[in-house]
Amino acid sequence: MSAQSPRFRPILDQFAPYKPGKTPSAPGGRSFKLSSNESPFGPLPSVLKVIADAACNVNRYPDNGAAELTEAIAGHFRVPPSHVAVGCGSVGVTQQLLEAVGEPGAEVVYAWRSFEAYPYLSDLAGVTSVRVPLRDEAHDLAAMARAITGRTRLVFVCNPNNPTGTVVRRAELEEFLGQVPGDCLVALDEAYAEYVRDPGVPDGLDLYRDWPNLAVLRTFSKAYGLAGLRVGFLVGHEPVAAAVRKTMLTFTVNALAQAAAVASLEAEPELLERVDAVVSERNRVCDELRSQGWAVPPTEANFVWLRLGDDTADFAAACDRAGVSVRPYDGEGARVSIGEREANDAFLAVAKAYPRRG
Repeated sequence: MSAQSPRFRPILDQFAPYKPGKTPSAPGGRSFKLSSNESPFGPLPSVLKVIADAACNVNRYPDNGAAELTEAIAGHFRVPPSHVAVGCGSVGVTQQLLEAVGEPGAEVVYAWRSFEAYPYLSDLAGVTSVRVPLRDEAHDLAAMARAITGRTRLVFVCNPNNPTGTVVRRAELEEFLGQVPGDCLVALDEAYAEYVRDPGVPDGLDLYRDWPNLAVLRTFSKAYGLAGLRVGFLVGHEPVAAAVRKTMLTFTVNALAQAAAVASLEAEPELLERVDAVVSERNRVCDELRSQGWAVPPTEANFVWLRLGDDTADFAAACDRAGVSVRPYDGEGARVSIGEREANDAFLAVAKAYPRRG
């Protein structure tokens, strides 16, 4: 028997795969998961019924083209169906985009820190990452524009940014788009768009119409409360959407996900009432943290960011002891999702008691 091992790509030894948010455990008490930006609300009754009905047919393959869902997205957002591509959450669509542009020598530009799937998905696609540091916890679009070269195929702009919650406003984004070569695609990642209340933040689904090299990513995982079913979509001009559809893994959006997403669009007014409740809690949490003396950047997402530096791991451990899981980024800070009021109060109690330096 040969002592040799099968050969795999060297890149697999050079990066850590995505690490899901921690599920808390608190023996003898209630625990709260504020580490994954999930909606604190379950699906609406009307959506649950559709999921139950669809479950009766899971012995059949789903519609690989997701025709009904594509038509529903197009109708709801008033875009041509040919401009829509779907995937396994917005992260799945991100992978499809990178597969569509990736080849030796190609580069992708994104802010850092931003969505943590960008680096490892870029590595897997064989694309070289060019990371541009945040400025005041927000995208530095001027620096990102300077980072674009003839090798740049794709630029990610996460708006609101994950994990800091900060935003890019219309004037600066349009100025940036005007500097991007027409053969370089800009992906505006709007996974948290429904939580935005700043009137200066553009709706990418309006903006993309004037920019053939702009595509918008959205998800049903956050505001729509379907994180466990994994369905997202892209809206872009026809050549972009067509390329992304070509790189979709066969049957990647399952039948339950498709049915639930269609039903959620139909129930959107009721769902958005829940979003308003999360935004109200977000504002309360931010106000309380600031009254405690924390520096909290303005956030337009369903989470808050605390810059903790070397105290990050210790703060996360303090939260763990209280039965609250947050998302630590070692040496940088912690992202804390907005949950139900009881969960938010549990987190605020930890933050109030935590001894801060300086």
